[in-house]
Amino acid sequence: MFKKLLLLVATGFFLASCAATTNQGGDASINSGTQEDLIVNVGDRVFFEFDSSELTVDAQSTLDAQAAWLMQYSDTNITIEGHADERGTREYNLALGDKRAFAVYSYLAQAGVDTNRMEYISWGKERPEVVGSDETAYSQNRRSVTIVTN
Repeated sequence: MFKKLLLLVATGFFLASCAATTNQGGDASINSGTQEDLIVNVGDRVFFEFDSSELTVDAQSTLDAQAAWLMQYSDTNITIEGHADERGTREYNLALGDKRAFAVYSYLAQAGVDTNRMEYISWGKERPEVVGSDETAYSQNRRSVTIVTN
């Protein structure tokens, strides 16, 4: 628990130090607190193992950074989308996408993000990021994506 708190504080200081510039790449065309800012400076997605809604260590690290970013932009609301690869039935993948989105929602809530600022939805296998029937495509489609809604 202490390590998570320390990581959150460190991430917050890092993001605060970046507040004077709009992003790490120095592109002044990116507005702070936007979807593009989230993508470029934090990351908007986490990935899951096959048939799992368990957050990996990498996913937790990304979500810690997202939580710090959301604390910095406290008027920003989000929708968390849960996705699955094409294997399995539509119903099964909708349920799995829901579990993935809820895992992210719960993690961010535990990190201090107000639940009134978050919604979550499952798209199951209906919106693949990568079209294909191989592990490369599957691994990119087993994801959760955080979308800025305002």
